[in-house]
Amino acid sequence: MDFTEDQIRRYARHIILPEVGGVGQARLLQAKVLVVGAGGLGSPLILYLAAAGVGTIGVVDDDAVDLTNLQRQVLHTTAGVGLSKTESARAAVTAINPDVRVIGHPVRLDATNALEVIDAYDIVADGSDNFPTRYLVNDACRLAGKTLVSAAVLRFDGQLATFKAPGPCYRCLYPDLPGEDDLPSCAQAGVLGAMAGVMGSLQATEVLKEILGIGDSLSGRLLIVDALSPSFHTVRLKPDPACRLCGPAATIRDLSAHGSTSHACG
Repeated sequence: MDFTEDQIRRYARHIILPEVGGVGQARLLQAKVLVVGAGGLGSPLILYLAAAGVGTIGVVDDDAVDLTNLQRQVLHTTAGVGLSKTESARAAVTAINPDVRVIGHPVRLDATNALEVIDAYDIVADGSDNFPTRYLVNDACRLAGKTLVSAAVLRFDGQLATFKAPGPCYRCLYPDLPGEDDLPSCAQAGVLGAMAGVMGSLQATEVLKEILGIGDSLSGRLLIVDALSPSFHTVRLKPDPACRLCGPAATIRDLSAHGSTSHACG
């Protein structure tokens, strides 16, 4: 594609990278990424995807900006308290990069709409902070043949993985939905705001790598981050032969097992 003079200046630091170049930047401008949750993870993720020139960013979030969000959700501002998060995200992205089109989905993902929403995008990035939504997004992405980059953060810890066929899926890592009392939410246990920034930025990096086709994919690996140590390490993930979604005897063929589910997005 032909770049305008402003685009050449805007993306100059990308274009001079041999791994990106003009071809890669054009690929970014043509890419469509769906971000589930405009919260603690989604905020840096959306900002960095927009700055990088990802041409279309879909944002799924049915919540409004609350004062308690601002400790970590850097996409939003004090003046935006009360606005829908999708509109707040649109305003922030437009201020950063007018090349980028933001499509707001102010809905709760559930079995009736997840596949339809996801279908319009190349890659899905999950920044939700509850397990029902993570399982729903994982199942919908695998059924639709979409790459999923999934991150999670709690207190001072974070996890990041990429799930795509023929590699393992989220259910290979966590076969069963945890009980409500098994793991606390961010509202119950807290989260260091900067830690959400770290994980959201790493998530953005993996999304950009998948679009560009560069580096080593996190598919088949789980990155674990401990901010207090501090330490970064990865563990290998293998497809689970007994996985109900992607195993040889898979029993999950659609999203009918999922009821209506909301996403509290950190």
